[in-house]
Amino acid sequence: MLKTGILNPQILSLLARVRHTNSLVIADRGFPSWPQIETVDLSLVDDVPTVLQVVAAIRSNFVIAQAFLAQEFNRENPPARRRALGRALAGVPLSVEPHTALKLRVPTAIGLIRTGDSIPYANLILVSG
Repeated sequence: MLKTGILNPQILSLLARVRHTNSLVIADRGFPSWPQIETVDLSLVDDVPTVLQVVAAIRSNFVIAQAFLAQEFNRENPPARRRALGRALAGVPLSVEPHTALKLRVPTAIGLIRTGDSIPYANLILVSG
């Protein structure tokens, strides 16, 4: 029985299958679904859990070589929220692109973790290192 770290068996299985240069999507509650990729739905209620909570939970066991974020996140969110994202991804190269371009990357991901996050454009694509 696991005593610490990620307890969700679906997330553990998904993370174990992400290899070097593969990507993983962590999305807000409104992000479109892609039936062709595995989705682990963690949404419970508004903002539980958040994208940043999921990032914090996986960082200790997941090497992130690069992250992609929609440029609309910076436009739609206050400075404090943008700083929180920067802290959550400290040391990770962050590429910002239009939301439509970000969504074009999704079909090549190994999987998608859906959260209850209600923050506008809080979606991330993480590339493993």
